Amino acid sequence: MLSSCAWVPSLGKPRDEAPAPRQPAPRTTADDGTPLAYVDGVEIQKVPFRAGVSSATVEKLGKQQGCMGGWGAGLVSEPGPVEVYRMACENGKVFMAKCELKQCKAM
Repeated sequence: MLSSCAWVPSLGKPRDEAPAPRQPAPRTTADDGTPLAYVDGVEIQKVPFRAGVSSATVEKLGKQQGCMGGWGAGLVSEPGPVEVYRMACENGKVFMAKCELKQCKAM
């Protein structure tokens, strides 16, 4: 008999709903401590800086193109006969170069 009373909703008392699960706060810094960038709510993945065999050559090319500052030219691709480098300029632009067997050209 007691079980039949349990289905009757209590009058005037709102039903307790479980709180929505909390979403973790979005990260504001990358693992290296630099600020993260978001475009349309999507985090832009950062590539860790890696110096390559032709980093100095690409930095000289960048300087000729008016790109200075930042960490310098970092290797974006895997090391090998063809490598791609990226350099962040102080004016906000990005200089990229492709090196084939240590012969580098701006992209």
